[in-house]
Amino acid sequence: MFDNIKPHLADLRKRLTISLAVLIAAFFACFYVYEPILNWMMVPVNEVLPEGSHMVAIEVQETFFTALKVAFFSGFILSLPIIFWQFWLFVAPGLYENEKKFIFPFVFFATVMFLTGSSFAYFVVVPIGFEFLINFGNTVVTVLPSIGKYVGFFTKLLFGFGVAFELPVITFFLATVGLVTDKTLTDFFRYAIIMIFILSALLTPPDVLTQFLMSGPLILLYGVSILIAKAVNPHKDDEFEESSEEEY
Repeated sequence: MFDNIKPHLADLRKRLTISLAVLIAAFFACFYVYEPILNWMMVPVNEVLPEGSHMVAIEVQETFFTALKVAFFSGFILSLPIIFWQFWLFVAPGLYENEKKFIFPFVFFATVMFLTGSSFAYFVVVPIGFEFLINFGNTVVTVLPSIGKYVGFFTKLLFGFGVAFELPVITFFLATVGLVTDKTLTDFFRYAIIMIFILSALLTPPDVLTQFLMSGPLILLYGVSILIAKAVNPHKDDEFEESSEEEY
C-alpha cells in the first residue's frame, strides 16, 4: 500500500515545488514594481476619501510589510495559470483519457473566473463598501485609513471573490469525474444559500448592501453550476437505470 502512495507523494512534491518556484519568482518581480501596483490598489479608496484625508502608516515597519503583501498577492495572480496547470497534472493520472483533454479549458477558465471574481470585487464591491464605511460618521471624525490594514482587507476581499467565482469550474470538474449531478446540487440548494450568506458575511464589510453584492452573484453562479452539471453529468432515475440493465 505504501509503495503505491510514494509515487503520488513524489508527484505532489514535484507539483508543489514548481508552483512555489514560479510564485517566488513572480513575488520578486512584483516586489520590484510594488509602488505602481499599490497605487492601483489604492484607487478605489482614494476616490471615496473625504477631502483632506489620506492613507497613513501607523507603525514604522508597516510600509515594508505592506510592500510584501502587495508583491505576494500580485505574484500569486501572475502564477495562477501555472498553479492550475500543476494541479491538473497532479490529478490527471486518475482520470480517463477523454477527461485529460480538458487541461487547457480547465486552466483557461479557472484563471478567467478567478480574475472575473477579483475584478468584480475591485470595481463594484470595494468602492461601495469603503464609501459606506468611510463616509459613516465623517462629520464627527477625520478618516485616516491604515495602509497596511487596507491592503490586507483588499487582498482578502479580492481573493475571496476570486475563489468564490471558481464554483462553475469546480462543478464542471466534479461532474466530469462523476462526483456530482444536477440533482446533487439541486437537493443541496437550500444549504448552499445559507453557506453563501455566511461566506459573504465573513468576507465583506459589515453592511448588508456589500454582503448582497457577494451573495447575489454567488447564488447566480450556483444556478449556472446546476446547468453545467446537467449538461456534463445529468442525473438518471433509478427506474431508467434498472430498465437499461434489463435490456442488456
